[in-house]
Amino acid sequence: MLSHDRDLAEELVQSTCVRALERSAQFTPGTRMDRWLFSILHSIWISDLRARKVRQGQGFADPDALLASDTHALSDDNRQFRRIMQQVNALPEAQRNALFLVYVEGLTYQEAAETLAVPIGTIMSRLAAARATLARQTATAPAPQEKRR
Repeated sequence: MLSHDRDLAEELVQSTCVRALERSAQFTPGTRMDRWLFSILHSIWISDLRARKVRQGQGFADPDALLASDTHALSDDNRQFRRIMQQVNALPEAQRNALFLVYVEGLTYQEAAETLAVPIGTIMSRLAAARATLARQTATAPAPQEKRR
């Protein structure tokens, strides 16, 4: 979800595992390991992203590039899914991360706040902004055309 690139994702997971092993003494027994690992992963991702932007001026993949070149062959549901994912991918990273943790991973607002090391109000604000943006985009998006037989 973060990198939009399988090779980058594999490197990110590898780096996360290495850092977790190096800092295993920092894990608090009785807490959720997945949250701890995601915190490490997120920290590495942000650091790498900043470094990449400084070195090459690159950021996320262009959401338009994520769409299949032959969208005529896709089903209406698949086109709708891709359109929604394009809109989600166009959100600022902080909003995407909050959406991902709460709506995909199923974390509570408090758990998401702890994972990202931000106040719970920040999570609530990011989610509200993301929902508002997506609702605006959905309201202005052209209606899908019906297939005529």
